[in-house]
Amino acid sequence: MAITFSDLHTETGLKSLDEFLFGKSYISGDHLMKDDVKVYAAVRGTPGDQFPNASKWYSCVSSHLAKSFPGKAIGVAVAGQAAPVETAPKEVKEASPAGDDDEDLDLFGDETEEEKKAAEEREASVKASSKKKESGKSSVLLDVKPWDDETDMKKLEEAVRSVEMPGLLWGASKLVAVGYGIKKLQIMMTIVDDLVSVDSLIEEHLTVEPINEHVQSCDIVAFNKI
Repeated sequence: MAITFSDLHTETGLKSLDEFLFGKSYISGDHLMKDDVKVYAAVRGTPGDQFPNASKWYSCVSSHLAKSFPGKAIGVAVAGQAAPVETAPKEVKEASPAGDDDEDLDLFGDETEEEKKAAEEREASVKASSKKKESGKSSVLLDVKPWDDETDMKKLEEAVRSVEMPGLLWGASKLVAVGYGIKKLQIMMTIVDDLVSVDSLIEEHLTVEPINEHVQSCDIVAFNKI
C-alpha cells in the first residue's frame, strides 16, 4: 500500500511525517531508497527541533546525497521562493501536469536489472564479510565411550578422526581407564563456531553407522571459547 504525504511545507505536514518516522530510520525500509529521496525533495528545509524524528531523517538523507553528489556548493537562487507559503502548493500543482509528481522528485531514475543485481551482490558480500570477521572458535574436549572391553580402541580413534568437515580440526587424544578393563577415548578438537555444531557432529556423524560399530556414546567434557 502506497504511503502518502501532503503539505510537507507546512507544520501540519511535517508533524505527520515526524509521527510516521517515530521508531524508523527510513521511509520504507532499513536503508536509503527512492521513497526517501522523493519525500526529501518535497521538504523545503531541515525540519525544526519540534520535529526530532523528521529532522534526524532529513540530516541522514542529506548526508547520503552529499556522498552521491560531491563538490562544494557555491550557492543557488531559486525564483519564486518569496511567495507566501499558503499559495506555494497551488503554484506547484499548476506548474506540474497531473501524474508527473514522481518524475519531478525521482532524482536517480529507474534502476536497471544489472544495477539491482550488482547492489544485491554487494550487500550479500558485505554481510558475508561481516559474518566471517565475527566468527569465533572454540576448544572442545570429548569423551568417546566404546561398547565394551573388546572394542578395538585404535580403530575407534581412527573412525572418530575420519570425520572431516569445514571448521573442524582434531587435536591430541588419550585413553582413560573407566573400569572392568574398559577404557574411553578423550580427544580434543577445535571448531569454528559458525561452521560446526558439536551436537550435530555427535548425533549425525559420531554415533551413526559405520562409526557406531565402535562408539557407544559421546559426551562433552569441556567447551571453551578461544
